[in-house]
Amino acid sequence: MRYHYLRFDIWLCLLLSVAISFIPAKIAEKMFSQNYDNYVEEHTVENGEIGGKAEEDVYRAQNVEDLLSHETFTIVSPGIQYSNRGAGFHGSYYMYAVTLPSGERVAACINMDNVQRTGESIYSGDSILPVGHIVYENLAEDEYFINQIEHSEELTRKDFYIDMLGKGGKVSKENYTETPKTMVQVITVIVLFPIFHSLGAKMGIFPYFFAPKKKTKSEWE
Repeated sequence: MRYHYLRFDIWLCLLLSVAISFIPAKIAEKMFSQNYDNYVEEHTVENGEIGGKAEEDVYRAQNVEDLLSHETFTIVSPGIQYSNRGAGFHGSYYMYAVTLPSGERVAACINMDNVQRTGESIYSGDSILPVGHIVYENLAEDEYFINQIEHSEELTRKDFYIDMLGKGGKVSKENYTETPKTMVQVITVIVLFPIFHSLGAKMGIFPYFFAPKKKTKSEWE
Protein backbone atom coordinates (compact mmCIF):
# COMPACT_ATOMS: atom_id res chain seq x y z
CA MET A 1 0.00 0.00 0.00
CA ARG A 2 1.38 3.39 -0.98
CA TYR A 3 1.07 6.31 1.39
CA HIS A 4 0.89 9.90 0.20
CA TYR A 5 1.92 12.70 2.55
CA LEU A 6 1.13 16.37 2.11
CA ARG A 7 4.14 18.63 1.87
CA PHE A 8 5.05 20.80 4.86
CA ASP A 9 4.19 24.02 3.03
CA ILE A 10 0.67 22.76 2.26
CA TRP A 11 0.11 21.66 5.87
CA LEU A 12 1.33 25.01 7.19
CA CYS A 13 -0.84 27.08 4.85
CA LEU A 14 -3.86 24.94 5.63
CA LEU A 15 -3.23 25.26 9.35
CA LEU A 16 -2.97 29.06 9.15
CA SER A 17 -6.09 29.28 6.95
CA VAL A 18 -8.16 27.07 9.26
CA ALA A 19 -6.98 28.95 12.36
CA ILE A 20 -7.98 32.33 10.92
CA SER A 21 -11.27 30.97 9.51
CA PHE A 22 -12.63 30.58 13.05
CA ILE A 23 -12.83 34.38 13.37
CA PRO A 24 -15.30 35.08 10.51
CA ALA A 25 -17.12 31.83 11.33
CA LYS A 26 -17.67 33.04 14.90
CA ILE A 27 -18.93 36.38 13.60
CA ALA A 28 -21.37 34.61 11.26
CA GLU A 29 -22.58 32.39 14.11
CA LYS A 30 -23.23 35.45 16.29
CA MET A 31 -25.10 37.26 13.52
CA PHE A 32 -27.40 34.32 12.81
CA SER A 33 -27.92 33.69 16.53
CA GLN A 34 -29.19 37.24 16.91
CA ASN A 35 -31.60 36.66 14.01
CA TYR A 36 -32.90 33.34 15.36
CA ASP A 37 -35.75 34.93 17.32
CA ASN A 38 -37.04 36.54 14.11
CA TYR A 39 -36.73 33.19 12.33
CA VAL A 40 -38.73 31.46 15.09
CA GLU A 41 -41.43 34.14 14.93
CA GLU A 42 -41.72 33.78 11.15
CA HIS A 43 -42.03 29.98 11.42
CA THR A 44 -44.47 29.85 14.34
CA VAL A 45 -47.95 28.84 13.20
CA GLU A 46 -51.08 29.96 15.05
CA ASN A 47 -53.67 27.43 16.19
CA GLY A 48 -56.16 26.65 13.46
CA GLU A 49 -53.88 27.66 10.60
CA ILE A 50 -52.27 25.15 8.24
CA GLY A 51 -49.51 23.53 10.27
CA GLY A 52 -50.95 24.88 13.54
CA LYS A 53 -52.42 22.91 16.43
CA ALA A 54 -55.78 21.34 15.67
CA GLU A 55 -58.36 22.43 18.22
CA GLU A 56 -61.61 20.61 18.98
CA ASP A 57 -63.55 22.29 16.18
CA VAL A 58 -61.18 21.00 13.46
CA TYR A 59 -62.69 18.08 11.53
CA ARG A 60 -61.17 14.65 12.35
CA ALA A 61 -60.77 12.91 8.99
CA GLN A 62 -61.37 9.16 8.89
CA ASN A 63 -60.68 8.33 5.24
CA VAL A 64 -59.59 9.77 1.89
CA GLU A 65 -63.14 10.85 1.10
CA ASP A 66 -63.13 13.03 4.24
CA LEU A 67 -59.84 14.61 3.18
CA LEU A 68 -61.20 15.51 -0.24
CA SER A 69 -64.51 16.84 1.03
CA HIS A 70 -63.15 19.22 3.68
CA GLU A 71 -61.08 22.35 3.15
CA THR A 72 -59.10 21.77 6.35
CA PHE A 73 -58.92 18.83 8.75
CA THR A 74 -56.72 16.88 11.11
CA ILE A 75 -55.90 13.20 11.56
CA VAL A 76 -55.74 11.32 14.85
CA SER A 77 -53.02 8.67 14.78
CA PRO A 78 -52.18 6.04 17.44
CA GLY A 79 -48.89 6.76 19.24
CA ILE A 80 -46.16 7.58 16.71
CA GLN A 81 -47.62 5.46 13.93
CA TYR A 82 -47.81 8.55 11.71
CA SER A 83 -44.01 8.79 11.56
CA ASN A 84 -42.82 5.18 11.36
CA ARG A 85 -44.59 3.73 8.33
CA GLY A 86 -42.28 5.16 5.67
CA ALA A 87 -40.96 8.60 4.75
CA GLY A 88 -38.88 10.39 2.15
CA PHE A 89 -37.85 13.69 0.59
CA HIS A 90 -40.02 15.16 -2.15
CA GLY A 91 -38.41 18.36 -3.35
CA SER A 92 -37.67 20.37 -0.19
CA TYR A 93 -40.33 18.57 1.88
CA TYR A 94 -39.83 15.56 4.11
CA MET A 95 -43.07 13.57 3.96
CA TYR A 96 -44.46 10.70 5.99
CA ALA A 97 -46.78 7.87 4.98
CA VAL A 98 -49.71 8.56 7.30
CA THR A 99 -52.26 5.80 7.87
CA LEU A 100 -55.84 7.05 8.18
CA PRO A 101 -58.29 5.36 10.61
CA SER A 102 -59.78 3.64 7.53
CA GLY A 103 -56.40 1.99 6.80
CA GLU A 104 -55.76 4.12 3.71
CA ARG A 105 -52.27 5.61 3.41
CA VAL A 106 -51.38 9.09 2.13
CA ALA A 107 -48.26 11.26 2.08
CA ALA A 108 -48.10 14.22 4.46
CA CYS A 109 -45.56 16.85 5.47
CA ILE A 110 -46.02 17.56 9.17
CA ASN A 111 -45.10 20.41 11.50
CA MET A 112 -43.77 18.29 14.36
CA ASP A 113 -43.85 21.29 16.72
CA ASN A 114 -47.65 21.20 16.71
CA VAL A 115 -48.38 17.50 17.07
CA GLN A 116 -50.51 17.06 20.21
CA ARG A 117 -50.28 13.88 22.27
CA THR A 118 -52.98 12.57 24.57
CA GLY A 119 -50.85 9.95 26.34
CA GLU A 120 -48.16 10.22 28.99
CA SER A 121 -45.46 9.33 26.45
CA ILE A 122 -45.06 9.42 22.69
CA TYR A 123 -45.84 5.70 22.54
CA SER A 124 -49.13 5.79 24.46
CA GLY A 125 -52.41 7.45 23.65
CA ASP A 126 -53.09 9.24 20.35
CA SER A 127 -51.30 11.92 18.35
CA ILE A 128 -53.47 14.72 17.00
CA LEU A 129 -51.70 15.96 13.89
CA PRO A 130 -51.64 19.66 12.90
CA VAL A 131 -54.28 21.27 10.72
CA GLY A 132 -53.85 20.20 7.11
CA HIS A 133 -55.20 20.63 3.62
CA ILE A 134 -54.89 18.85 0.29
CA VAL A 135 -52.23 19.82 -2.28
CA TYR A 136 -52.73 18.15 -5.64
CA GLU A 137 -49.50 16.90 -7.22
CA ASN A 138 -48.48 13.78 -9.11
CA LEU A 139 -46.15 12.13 -6.58
CA ALA A 140 -45.67 9.08 -8.79
CA GLU A 141 -43.38 11.12 -11.06
CA ASP A 142 -40.82 11.24 -8.24
CA GLU A 143 -39.69 7.61 -8.34
CA TYR A 144 -36.95 8.04 -5.75
CA PHE A 145 -39.43 9.51 -3.27
CA ILE A 146 -41.99 6.77 -3.94
CA ASN A 147 -39.36 4.06 -3.38
CA GLN A 148 -38.51 5.66 -0.03
CA ILE A 149 -41.99 6.24 1.32
CA GLU A 150 -43.42 2.94 0.07
CA HIS A 151 -40.72 0.72 1.53
CA SER A 152 -43.27 -1.19 3.64
CA GLU A 153 -46.61 -0.57 1.90
CA GLU A 154 -47.97 1.38 -1.07
CA LEU A 155 -49.74 4.70 -0.78
CA THR A 156 -53.46 4.58 -1.47
CA ARG A 157 -53.34 7.85 -3.44
CA LYS A 158 -50.38 9.39 -5.24
CA ASP A 159 -52.12 12.32 -6.90
CA PHE A 160 -51.96 14.58 -3.82
CA TYR A 161 -50.27 15.06 -0.47
CA ILE A 162 -51.41 16.65 2.79
CA ASP A 163 -49.76 19.90 3.82
CA MET A 164 -49.67 19.92 7.63
CA LEU A 165 -46.56 22.09 7.67
CA GLY A 166 -47.65 25.49 6.40
CA LYS A 167 -44.96 28.04 7.22
CA GLY A 168 -43.83 25.94 10.19
CA GLY A 169 -40.95 23.52 10.52
CA LYS A 170 -38.45 25.33 12.74
CA VAL A 171 -34.94 23.98 13.12
CA SER A 172 -32.98 24.22 16.35
CA LYS A 173 -30.79 27.24 17.04
CA GLU A 174 -27.69 25.06 16.71
CA ASN A 175 -28.72 23.80 13.26
CA TYR A 176 -29.82 27.28 12.18
CA THR A 177 -26.37 28.74 12.84
CA GLU A 178 -24.23 25.73 11.93
CA THR A 179 -24.73 25.80 8.14
CA PRO A 180 -23.76 29.47 7.54
CA LYS A 181 -20.94 29.15 10.08
CA THR A 182 -19.50 26.14 8.23
CA MET A 183 -19.91 27.79 4.81
CA VAL A 184 -18.07 30.93 5.95
CA GLN A 185 -15.28 28.82 7.40
CA VAL A 186 -14.86 26.74 4.23
CA ILE A 187 -14.89 29.81 1.95
CA THR A 188 -12.33 31.54 4.17
CA VAL A 189 -9.96 28.56 3.97
CA ILE A 190 -10.39 28.35 0.17
CA VAL A 191 -9.56 32.05 -0.19
CA LEU A 192 -6.69 32.26 2.31
CA PHE A 193 -4.81 29.07 1.40
CA PRO A 194 -3.58 30.21 -2.05
CA ILE A 195 -2.84 33.70 -0.68
CA PHE A 196 -0.61 32.34 2.11
CA HIS A 197 1.13 29.91 -0.22
CA SER A 198 1.71 32.56 -2.87
CA LEU A 199 3.21 34.95 -0.29
CA GLY A 200 5.44 32.20 1.08
CA ALA A 201 6.61 31.28 -2.43
CA LYS A 202 7.43 34.92 -3.28
CA MET A 203 9.43 35.17 -0.05
CA GLY A 204 11.36 32.03 -1.00
CA ILE A 205 10.01 30.01 1.96
CA PHE A 206 7.88 27.60 -0.11
CA PRO A 207 8.34 26.12 -3.56
CA TYR A 208 5.96 27.42 -6.22
CA PHE A 209 3.06 25.23 -7.32
CA PHE A 210 3.58 26.69 -10.77
CA ALA A 211 6.95 28.26 -11.32
CA PRO A 212 6.72 31.80 -12.78
CA LYS A 213 7.95 32.16 -16.32
CA LYS A 214 11.33 33.79 -16.64
CA LYS A 215 11.46 36.95 -18.73
CA THR A 216 13.44 36.48 -21.92
CA LYS A 217 16.03 39.18 -22.66
CA SER A 218 15.57 41.13 -25.83
CA GLU A 219 18.45 41.45 -28.29
CA TRP A 220 18.89 45.09 -27.20
CA GLU A 221 19.72 44.16 -23.58
